[in-house]
Amino acid sequence: KGEFRIWVKLKYTKMEGGIRGTRTYYYLPNVPYTQYFYKGYGLHGTYWHNNFGRTMSHGCVNLSIPDAEKLFYWTSPVVPPGKKIAYPSKENPGTRVIIHD
Repeated sequence: KGEFRIWVKLKYTKMEGGIRGTRTYYYLPNVPYTQYFYKGYGLHGTYWHNNFGRTMSHGCVNLSIPDAEKLFYWTSPVVPPGKKIAYPSKENPGTRVIIHD
């Protein structure tokens, strides 16, 4: 819970975490339209499930890929043409993200 700002946007990225050999490990290549707002927590497209509205994550906000794409291009920092990553700056700040119950 809290108020944050997007600190990096990636058109796609690898996500990996948890503990190998347990039910907590995950390896997800090419996660689309990722926008991190707090440490490793972010908004991103999800190709591995369609159970939106139910807890399916280690803390990220899972979105359908079309919704994640729309949000990615609506928020800032703006990703420059031909680039796949953007960091905020004074001229191109990160959009505010509010997480609540």
